[in-house]
Amino acid sequence: MQITVWGCRGSLPVSGAESNYFGGSTTCIEIRLEDGGLIVIDAGTGIRPLGKKLLSERRGGEITLILTHSHWDHLMGFPFFGPAYQKGFSIHVRGGPIAKETVRKFLEHQMEPPYFPVSFSAMKAQFDYTHGIPKIKQVGGAEVTPIPLSHPNGGYGYRIDEAGKSFVFLTDNELGYVHEGGATMSDYIRFCRKADLLLHDSQYTFSEYEQYEGWGHSTFRDAEKLAAGAGVRRLGFCHHDPDRKDDELKRIIDGCRRSLSEQNVKLDCFGARERMEITL
Repeated sequence: MQITVWGCRGSLPVSGAESNYFGGSTTCIEIRLEDGGLIVIDAGTGIRPLGKKLLSERRGGEITLILTHSHWDHLMGFPFFGPAYQKGFSIHVRGGPIAKETVRKFLEHQMEPPYFPVSFSAMKAQFDYTHGIPKIKQVGGAEVTPIPLSHPNGGYGYRIDEAGKSFVFLTDNELGYVHEGGATMSDYIRFCRKADLLLHDSQYTFSEYEQYEGWGHSTFRDAEKLAAGAGVRRLGFCHHDPDRKDDELKRIIDGCRRSLSEQNVKLDCFGARERMEITL
């Protein structure tokens, strides 16, 4: 399984010299399975360069697009996803267990007048939305398992298991506050147990969180606590605050590493970066 980060910024995209290292595109993760299957999680602005890469690689193919939730920063790149306009592609759009047709409405709505100049009908790829993600969903040789996110308006995180390797993606997940329909820290620890890689929302520092409690995002400290409690092998901080500059983020992550070392916790942690490739 190979994971590529195409977008890891939270809330809205940013640009400029102070965000070049970690990147400014919003959430989009590519997962290449050992059997050749392709899973894409979320359609933030990072999906645009991913689409360009896919068009350069192939004339068509199957893509499983899984959406965590419908907030704009996780959907806004979809109208610019090149493969969606090509007849040779089949795009299987999936969401949580009860999503079904709602995921279609999310994507089509942002292309309705007056939000976008081109209608959804311009997309010539073959789409299907006939399944949600039940308790365990088979995508090629991988099992995809959802868990409710603790986030305003809800959503789902996902665990992908293939060939003895496991990847967990929990964006927009507030570990310090249980939103309606969300799970508890204990639930997330069980869900992440012994994962090879966890990418988790870490938008706030501990001092910032007091101001933003209930907004749907976690602190670096809580993400560490989850990963350590679950015995995760590697933790990647993601959904970076749009105001977080590269140098500041590097200092925070260095502090997290020191803290883990002082506690004798064996956990490899890092900040997710655009175009970062991780092989499990």
